[in-house]
Amino acid sequence: MDRWMHHLAEHGRLPLLFFLVGFIVGFVFIRVSVRLIRAQVRWWPGNVTPGGHHVHHVVFGVVCMLASGIALIAVYVDGTQTTGAVLATFFGIGAALVLDEFALIFYLADVYWAEQGRASVDAVFVAIAVTVMLLFGLRPLELFDVSGFREDPNPAVRGLIVALAVVNLLLAGMVLLKGKIWTGLVGLFVFPLLIVGAIRLSRPSAPWARWRYTRKPKRMERALRREKNIRRPLIRAKIWTQDMIAGTPNVEHVLEATEVELDRTVVAAPPPPTSGDDRRRVSI
Repeated sequence: MDRWMHHLAEHGRLPLLFFLVGFIVGFVFIRVSVRLIRAQVRWWPGNVTPGGHHVHHVVFGVVCMLASGIALIAVYVDGTQTTGAVLATFFGIGAALVLDEFALIFYLADVYWAEQGRASVDAVFVAIAVTVMLLFGLRPLELFDVSGFREDPNPAVRGLIVALAVVNLLLAGMVLLKGKIWTGLVGLFVFPLLIVGAIRLSRPSAPWARWRYTRKPKRMERALRREKNIRRPLIRAKIWTQDMIAGTPNVEHVLEATEVELDRTVVAAPPPPTSGDDRRRVSI
């Protein structure tokens, strides 16, 4: 363990480790907190509501990230790894609070406890996976490859490096808009995943489907059918496990309950509002 910590410190990754620790602790804390608040546990502090207005915890996350991020920039040259590790911990806590409400930001709607709210959990686990890969020395293809940019004075080579980084980001953004969070973020490390994610159909409830498929019923139908085919084995396994725990496993019940669950959770995105529609209010 000491050898690994020494290796991380030698390669300047100690702040990244503390970011990961702060991120995980912050996420676990806020998930426990919101469940205690929802259960109306008396001894647990409730929502922050100054003047009757509920303040989302994403706000505290943004403030924490901004404060620690500015401090990290301020001590970038003269600061020690210890200082960086402390600030990175707070940055990780803030990032956890923000990503816990990723679905709210992504869908611009109150979906924290809804099926779409799972996007927040996906985003959190993707962030953890990406951080772990960075800890082990992996880097997103071209995105962080600045050594070639610095070493080669040829404008054409530098332009190519910048172009590849831009293509990576654009494809990742497209894949994320299609609702494929894991594919989009992990694809920064494995470029072919971005190509596959950009070509394949969007998830039916994603913003891309809302903008592009609501006027193309056949494509939306294909997206719904594909989503059900992907999720069907997972839901069957979940229901079978629940039945096993309850002591009443039944194949017919599993098959029937799976289709009911798919019909309930796999739905098409609503059409985008027209210019005359009022903007939806977001509240939790």
